[in-house]
Amino acid sequence: MAAPAVFYFDLASPLAYLAAERILHVFSTPIQWEPVLAAELPGGHALSAFRCEREEAVARTEVERRAAALGLQPLRWPQPCPCDSALAMRAATYAKSIGRVVPFAQAAFRQAFAGGHDLGREEVVLIAAAACEMHPAAVLQGAATRAVRERLADATARAARLGVSEVPAVLADPGSAGERVLLGEEVLDLVVAA
Repeated sequence: MAAPAVFYFDLASPLAYLAAERILHVFSTPIQWEPVLAAELPGGHALSAFRCEREEAVARTEVERRAAALGLQPLRWPQPCPCDSALAMRAATYAKSIGRVVPFAQAAFRQAFAGGHDLGREEVVLIAAAACEMHPAAVLQGAATRAVRERLADATARAARLGVSEVPAVLADPGSAGERVLLGEEVLDLVVAA
């Protein structure tokens, strides 16, 4: 049996939020969710690399347009955006280790982009964790361990070696001759069309 496709995400990315809201409906086979630090990827600067306020406004308007086209509730931008996602991403890595990465990531994305809350704040991360029945003390303790930090760093480095330069990204057909990295939220449209 073929290995499942891999969905790479960072909770600070509004485009990864759009992809996360769709990905379970797009793939008819299981997909593995992999938290990675977007800032550590080769194109990671793209999350906050706007040359001016106008360019940022245009980018936000496009994300809002895309969210509306997908039938999602209107985006509420957290301040700051992008947030410092380090704690949230360690919590996502911990959630993956206990089999809760998908519900945690969805709850955290919704806190950030549907609720407008800053995932750099511990209480917001804990609200997302509570939404998927993860105990706050366990989340904080797990996210603080060296093992979780190393897993997140290793996953990010492995993704970069595979050609993931930004999030969202999907590694399709892993381990096969047709293995390829698809970048950007709109690649899900190609999956749907296929």
